[in-house]
Amino acid sequence: MDDVPPGVIGLRASGKLTRDDYREVLEPALKEAVGSGEARVLFVLPDFDGLEGGAWIEDVKTGLGVEFTDRAAWKRLAFVTGVDWVAKATRMFTWAMPGELGVYEMDDLDEARSWVAA
Repeated sequence: MDDVPPGVIGLRASGKLTRDDYREVLEPALKEAVGSGEARVLFVLPDFDGLEGGAWIEDVKTGLGVEFTDRAAWKRLAFVTGVDWVAKATRMFTWAMPGELGVYEMDDLDEARSWVAA
């Protein structure tokens, strides 16, 4: 995403996520965020049709990397979604996330953009 404040990495995904989505987009973006020393990420997921078979392994690897390896670098993650069950599941695991996590509905994208940069 290009319309994010300075110092924020913006990602938008939709539909069915693939292993290549993780390897070619998500993982490099998260490495860039962590490399800044103060990771601030705006992740927008307007719709979601699940993960392809090979994406499950990448999802676990990415999650473990965020959770254990790069935990200290995380400042804020703003998660914006139009999928109710995904928002609920994300809120349920807020306690386990590094840094601060804000979960927003699609109508609150501008608020999420401001919060993640603050």
